[in-house]
Amino acid sequence: MYDNICKFLAETFPTDIATWLLGEPIRLTELSPRELSLEPIRTDSLILKQSDEFVLHAEFQTEPDSEMPFRMADYRLRVYRRYPKKQMYQVVIYLKQTSSQLVYQNSFTLEQTRHSFHIIRMWEQPTEVFLEAPGLLPFAVLSRQSEQSQEVLRQVARKIDIIPERRVQANVTASAAILAGLVLEKDLIRRVLRREIMRESVIYQEILQEGLDEGIEQGIEQGIEQGIEQGIEQGIERGIEQGREQGREQERQEVAVKLLQEGMSTEKVASITGLSVEAVQRLQG
Repeated sequence: MYDNICKFLAETFPTDIATWLLGEPIRLTELSPRELSLEPIRTDSLILKQSDEFVLHAEFQTEPDSEMPFRMADYRLRVYRRYPKKQMYQVVIYLKQTSSQLVYQNSFTLEQTRHSFHIIRMWEQPTEVFLEAPGLLPFAVLSRQSEQSQEVLRQVARKIDIIPERRVQANVTASAAILAGLVLEKDLIRRVLRREIMRESVIYQEILQEGLDEGIEQGIEQGIEQGIEQGIEQGIERGIEQGREQGREQERQEVAVKLLQEGMSTEKVASITGLSVEAVQRLQG
């Protein structure tokens, strides 16, 4: 979910993201992974943007990934194959602080082949950078001043309040609330950020719809599982009852045979055992 929020911000505020990562507001358009011959390993955290002379490849990560160096090298070669004359900037942005050494690994090495890329560890970044543009505000609470993250979130809330467009306000508020969940308690986030405007955001509605779809899907699955369980239980009960009935029938038939052997009439045997006269006659034959 956090990776998707970052991707949403990059798609909604491309100039803010480009200025942060590249140092200048380069105008970039979407680059589909399909244009690079092969399908991506996964697309949820993948950001590919391009200009006439440049390609930006960014990956947002909440957890360290040992496969990331290879992934970055793989995409560099794919871009080179498709656009050999374009420059490329690659960066992995780690959102959540960790002691893993993987977040310091910025190269892929294979025998005589070596490829390097950039790494941003959000907890080492200055907070001020993320208070300068609407599209960066949601990242502020993850920055260097993590020990003051509550106050940073309040600064973010004040910055959001002066954004003139209500739709932008809603999208930034919802994104900030979700990313703040990496470092702050939900109750605090709800107190600081305006929840009523958050509901108007695109990302909030998408999450709500995903939750609804997931709930429906889970309901269907649970219904199927319950139906199967009930079917099995009913089948077992029916089988047991059929077995008991067959046992009682066999017992009646055995009694009827003995009575017939003693010379009792067919009608009398039928009356005693509860079998039909036709059934007793068949046993007689």
